[in-house]
Amino acid sequence: MPIQLDVLVVGAGIAGLATAIALDREGMSVDVIERSTESRTGGAGLFLPGNSVRALTDLGVGKHLSEWGAPVPGQRLMDQRGRVLANIDMAELWRGTAGCVGITRGDLHAALREIVPVPVRHGVTVVSLRHADDGMHDDGVHVTFSDGGTGRYDVVVGADGIRSGLRESVDPAAGTRYLGQVCWRFLTDAPGIDRWTVWLGPGTAFLTYPVGGGRVCCYADVAAPSSEDPTNGSGLLRHFAGYDQRVRDLLATPAALNAYFSPVAEVNCQTWARGRVVLVGDAAHASSPNMAQGVAMAVEDAQVLAETLAEGGDTEDLLQQFVQRRLPRTRWVQRQTHRRDRTRSMPTALRNMAFRYGANALYERGYAPLRDLP
Repeated sequence: MPIQLDVLVVGAGIAGLATAIALDREGMSVDVIERSTESRTGGAGLFLPGNSVRALTDLGVGKHLSEWGAPVPGQRLMDQRGRVLANIDMAELWRGTAGCVGITRGDLHAALREIVPVPVRHGVTVVSLRHADDGMHDDGVHVTFSDGGTGRYDVVVGADGIRSGLRESVDPAAGTRYLGQVCWRFLTDAPGIDRWTVWLGPGTAFLTYPVGGGRVCCYADVAAPSSEDPTNGSGLLRHFAGYDQRVRDLLATPAALNAYFSPVAEVNCQTWARGRVVLVGDAAHASSPNMAQGVAMAVEDAQVLAETLAEGGDTEDLLQQFVQRRLPRTRWVQRQTHRRDRTRSMPTALRNMAFRYGANALYERGYAPLRDLP
């Protein structure tokens, strides 16, 4: 028999919707709240590696990925002038897992909204949490909402992203750590690009990949001592002046003028669960995007949390079991992102040589454990 738990999911991004879907499938009653007043429709693109596509397909949106996204058969690494350093075959890298896909964030979010089994309460967040115990039995978590309402839940899941409001109640010492890079993302038309393609310069990188419908997602980053936008409204072109003409053309498109800016940061959270409150996705373990594992780790969290709670038993113990099951994998991803950043920051000639002669081995070593089921 399914375990009947009442669960509150805080956050209706990818992690929150995936969690709601996975928990509902295990027979649990789920409420979802989201602090924004409307559904998320914006954002740029997402490159989904094989383990991400596998997890999303298991969740039920495989058809959406095929219809709305674009297959990404390979990754090409180049220097800033466009000279090829390495080509990575995605079918070989992700053998036995799934093909890789590029899709807009808005389309993936819409796909999850289409199958999420419960309505999302928008414009609502948590004001306070109180674990209740009358001395005879644990009465769960009592929640006060920003709209004045209250509720009682067996579990509260913080899926509210890198700037999580719930994280402090779980791990007061946790926070975000700036990683010395800032980035920009935008979508534009470029039907000729059929694979993940990156140009690498000194302290800079420019990446693009297809996301369906002839569009591509573009991602640019710059090493910077401060998390503030270094362009000061002057645009990105001056940071990439020595780059291949294809990059300069993409940065000259109107979409680039309105690119979404953010510092690159990670979350160092030692405790994901306290009592009956647990964190998932970026709220617990956000990392640099250079491994493209944000969606995969969030959806895997959702699946493993649902499987663990469905086993039954002491709820707090089950939440700790979930954390212990997920920690090695998410920490592996963070360590690999650090390693990639160190490789990228090597002197240009040495870095280019490392990628030219060792990229396939680096990719195999970094991603091989992620081919295994979580």
